[in-house]
Amino acid sequence: MTTLLWGALPYIAFVLLVAGLFWRHRYDRFGWTTRSSQVYESRLLNIASPAFHYGILFVLAGHLIGLFVPMSWTDTLGVSEHAYHLLSLYGGTAAGVLTLAGIGLLVHRRRTRAPVFRATTVNDKLMYLVLLAAIVLGMVAKLAHAGGDGYDYRTTIGPWARSLFTLQPRTQLMEGVPVLYQVHAVVGMALIALVPYTRLVHMFSAPVQYLFRPYLVYRSRDPKQLGPRPERRGWERTG
Repeated sequence: MTTLLWGALPYIAFVLLVAGLFWRHRYDRFGWTTRSSQVYESRLLNIASPAFHYGILFVLAGHLIGLFVPMSWTDTLGVSEHAYHLLSLYGGTAAGVLTLAGIGLLVHRRRTRAPVFRATTVNDKLMYLVLLAAIVLGMVAKLAHAGGDGYDYRTTIGPWARSLFTLQPRTQLMEGVPVLYQVHAVVGMALIALVPYTRLVHMFSAPVQYLFRPYLVYRSRDPKQLGPRPERRGWERTG
């Protein structure tokens, strides 16, 4: 079971992620979208969507730092274990609460706005369920080991996650990890595998090119020219 969960499952999730992205781009390119429902309701969406997106970005950044920044790096920067724990605890909790608030409003909106509810698919419900489970389990695991300097996952889960990239997973590091962290990791891998097959696929379509494209030039029209143009016979000069 240890080999299956911590040696095979991460690669299965990665293969499903890559294969799903390829399939969606090759055969469902026009479905590569969030399927926006803003046309049905925008007041709640304007609150819920930013809360969710900013929250999930902070959650993702915290996971990347916690898993892939070795303890030796923070020690070199002079960040003590206690200071790191407090930053992780309070910062991670705040990001989780913001994300949950956003998801809660999004779910409430879908459930109480009839047109939005009719546009909700079984796929959406599964996505919300797995996403909520991953976030709630992460927060519960963190708060359950909040005493002292908390659980030091940077000596177990972090090295295990980094070892996956060398194709030599150190599965033994996960054997003594608290159950809540283990369940959180499994649900997280399931979420990664589901991303290409849900509306979450739009995270890979961030309009980065907008940062580098030329400026769009807008010219105002003469007020006298507003309205329908008079009909003219023959050719018009374009110069």
